[in-house]
Amino acid sequence: MTIFLLVALTCTALPAILFWRNLRVFAPAASAPNTEAADVSILIPARNEEENIEAAVRRALANACTEVVVLDDQSQDRTAAIVRGIDDARVRLLEGQSLPFGWCGKNFAAAQLAGHARGEYFLFVDADVRLAPDATARLVAEAKARDVQLVSGIPRQITETLFEKMLVPLIHFVLLGFLPIARMRSSRAPAYGTGCGQLLFVSATAYRHSGGHASFADRLHDGLELPRAFRRAGFKTDLCDLTDLADCRMYRSAGEVCRGFTKNAHESLGAPSRILPTTIFLGSAVLPFFLLLQPQKLSLFHFSLAMITAALALWPRLLARARFQQRWISVLLHPVGLTLLLGMQWVGLVRYLTRRSTSWKGRTYSTHPDKAEPPVIPMRTPDPIESAL
Repeated sequence: MTIFLLVALTCTALPAILFWRNLRVFAPAASAPNTEAADVSILIPARNEEENIEAAVRRALANACTEVVVLDDQSQDRTAAIVRGIDDARVRLLEGQSLPFGWCGKNFAAAQLAGHARGEYFLFVDADVRLAPDATARLVAEAKARDVQLVSGIPRQITETLFEKMLVPLIHFVLLGFLPIARMRSSRAPAYGTGCGQLLFVSATAYRHSGGHASFADRLHDGLELPRAFRRAGFKTDLCDLTDLADCRMYRSAGEVCRGFTKNAHESLGAPSRILPTTIFLGSAVLPFFLLLQPQKLSLFHFSLAMITAALALWPRLLARARFQQRWISVLLHPVGLTLLLGMQWVGLVRYLTRRSTSWKGRTYSTHPDKAEPPVIPMRTPDPIESAL
């Protein structure tokens, strides 16, 4: 018992300390000197997003930007009609092509958007993201201030159902508890490349040189893969706190939460090479709470160790609650949320190992896709007159 508790204490203390240290350097995006000159193409892939798309586009249009381009990814609802009804010359609607073999739907949609975009910068946002009016200006300022070619981060997460409150806030816990941000900034190693697929701000030139979404066409986790593609191409990426720059309600039911957290588990925490460390570290933060359910069975020494470990497990969540506007119930149910998250990572791994397909947005993907040369997505080439200016 003593050894188990000491291991749990160590494995809980390390991410807690790293979380605290990361908070000190995980600053909001830089303030912008002005909001008038942001040569940014805001790119929104949309598949059956009639409930979200109008709000997403209108909030995007409140920004200084060159254009807002929406790709209707073969929706079966009113997504395209709603976009056509928005009267602003900066809005463009693209009709998505049929999904080719070897591509994930979102990656293909993003690649098509990038191929038609005109801006110096691309801001990829999901249809459920709502941008603040100064988002583009601040992201441009952040990229220039840090001299990076990709900026990402986690928008403020809106949670309503119990499963959302227990699981979605863990995104911040995992990011800041296990990624050394100072080391990430000093290194260009692809292993440190991390982002959030809800919002990815990139230099258009670097995007094209890195291969963009075509370089990981069959992968599901673009938030990880695009920063890593940039780093492989020699570019720098960074993270910042986007709590006051955008908000997002990612899922709306327990079923969506479960499907969302398992669909790409084999590409992140649930990867075969990561599942054992994930289990040890996350399980260590859960163990003391189970022991404390029956304190009469613990010696005073073991009870003290369990209390200290439980306090360390909750400390990052208390810090996150204040910093990222999270709910108290998500803090109090932290051990339950971790248990569920860990279970989903194992489910994702089993699905991967047994070659079971995964479904998302009405499409089914193999977790072991046959490799094929991805089709080339035509990128927009500058007009000769534009190049001369």
